[in-house]
Amino acid sequence: MNSSYLQGPQAVLYCYEHSNTSCLRENRSEANLSAMYIFMVGSIILTVGGNMVVIISISHFKQLHSPTNFLILSLATTDFLLGLVVMPFSMVRSIESCWYFGDLFCTLHTCCDIMLCTASIFHLCFISIDRYYAVCHPLQYMTKITIPVIEGFVFISWTAPFIFAFGLVLSEIHVDGIEEYIQSITCTGFCFLIFNKIWGLISSLIAFFIPGTVMVGIYMHIFTVAKLQAKKIDAIAHRPRHTSKEHKVPLKKESKAAKTLSIVMGVFILSWLPFFILTIADPFLNFSTPVDVYNAALWMGYFNSTFNPIIYGLFYAWFRKAFKIIMTGHIFSPGSSTVSLFSHNN
Repeated sequence: MNSSYLQGPQAVLYCYEHSNTSCLRENRSEANLSAMYIFMVGSIILTVGGNMVVIISISHFKQLHSPTNFLILSLATTDFLLGLVVMPFSMVRSIESCWYFGDLFCTLHTCCDIMLCTASIFHLCFISIDRYYAVCHPLQYMTKITIPVIEGFVFISWTAPFIFAFGLVLSEIHVDGIEEYIQSITCTGFCFLIFNKIWGLISSLIAFFIPGTVMVGIYMHIFTVAKLQAKKIDAIAHRPRHTSKEHKVPLKKESKAAKTLSIVMGVFILSWLPFFILTIADPFLNFSTPVDVYNAALWMGYFNSTFNPIIYGLFYAWFRKAFKIIMTGHIFSPGSSTVSLFSHNN
């Protein structure tokens, strides 16, 4: 990561005006500052609010108490905490180029950042496994994807990222061999995670490329199966003794499933791939990546947590109905937890 903005001769603003060791603050125009804060605050509100709706919906409505939805509930909790605990402080750091919250909280924030982002990706990976059995092996789904299995998925999705994040940051193994460079750019108000070549690669494999490859591979297989099923249904629908009306709904569901999977893969890859490519490449480029480019890639990754409730929640009609009940206040009505959220076409 290029930290020239910390030491550049044209910068005139300091993070701490009365400190001789202060980092330099990015000199942005008032218009740029306002636009960036409005955009990022809006993103944070959407992330927190959207995932809160999913959490309330699955927790409150009994029809949504299923193994799959409990996994989605855990995902929404991860993304909710990311929006509430991590993104606001990252916003100030990204815009001001300064860390105003102390060294101890910098370490804690970094650990939570890595843990929650990795946990979100792990949840997506396990959701893909759940969808694999639901679409490709529907007769085995009830016996394979049970409550204990989902509990195992959730346990791994939280504990593995926790151990990885706190172990990595607290051991400082990610800066082995680059201590002199870290010392040369460290100043009061500095809070960035910098990786050496080995751990830039290892951390990217653990947090993204391995679970991402599993997820994309499974979804590609599901997509292929869904297309084959759609073709079979379409062929049956055109037989003389069958009418297209009889198979209109199943065919529509298969098309919708294939479209959903395409959106899932596209958003996931577009959100996180740039950040992890930079994480791997930056140490080999002598940390020459501009900080604003790095921050832009990081926020693209955060946006995956913003889009998750839209993809896994509000995309379906029964979640939209739950959203409407919550927003109109009918959730406080007696018996609202047992209201029917499903129609015959869901």
